[in-house]
Amino acid sequence: MTDSATTTRVIYLGGLGRSGTTLLERLLAELPGVVALGEVVHLWERGVLAGEPCGCGVAFPACAFWRQVGERAFGGWTRHLAERVLMLRHRVDRTRRIASIAHPDLAEYALAYRLLYEATGAQVVIDSSKHASLAWCLVTSGLDVRVVHVVRDPRAVAHSWSRTVERPEDGRPMTRWGPARTALHWTAQNAALELLAGRGALVTRVRYEDLLAAPEPTLATLTRRLGLAGAPRLPFVEGRTAWLGPSHTASGNPMRFHVGRLELRRDDSWVTSLPEGDRRVVNALTWPLRARYGYWGTAA
Repeated sequence: MTDSATTTRVIYLGGLGRSGTTLLERLLAELPGVVALGEVVHLWERGVLAGEPCGCGVAFPACAFWRQVGERAFGGWTRHLAERVLMLRHRVDRTRRIASIAHPDLAEYALAYRLLYEATGAQVVIDSSKHASLAWCLVTSGLDVRVVHVVRDPRAVAHSWSRTVERPEDGRPMTRWGPARTALHWTAQNAALELLAGRGALVTRVRYEDLLAAPEPTLATLTRRLGLAGAPRLPFVEGRTAWLGPSHTASGNPMRFHVGRLELRRDDSWVTSLPEGDRRVVNALTWPLRARYGYWGTAA
């Protein structure tokens, strides 16, 4: 891997999975000059090694967009490259190591992402990897990163993680977590992103509930804070409806394959479906940050 001058701005969507990051990524990617890449942290394993489909529906190795990115950045995608980045990730990119993120391998690890972002040729790319630890790696390495901290009521997140959902790539069930594990991860990820903001990084918080309650105003405010060029109106959003074009997202939840009309409906099924015992567990393990983000009542 070789170095190059950084010109691409990165919008990094951070938070715990099932918080609305894929939806936000797809909406922001409709802005001119913005390209969504999906969860780049999983690209090396799921795209390069496993050959899973790109968001456009074509297998990663056959996708013209990703083939060009790989050639520009690394001279092509190889197993050796993917395994090297995954090994570096294991050494560097861990939540428990955030306090001492200045690892000897950090520069090489961050360079792989930097070269990939640059190779897209886009003015702005969106990486929805979510992991706070990767956000710390990128920011610490000096990349031009704007972090969007996406939060959702932890009780809704716990309910979502408990569901059985098939992966569209292969039909296998997606990972499921119990309420305690979800609550602990929710707290850890959000706390780490709070610390990142405290270190001077450019972090903007967006609540899933606000995005779904008022999509166009919430997006307009976010684009201004991120310094993105946009029209006075967002033509791809009308009330509670959005129109999405195709994308080249390397990984993410099933919404990454959606093209066309999308109804922006808030999912509050947890209010009636989350068992009371599970609710008490989540409440007890998340209350400090839950209160900070305004999640007091049954549904914020």
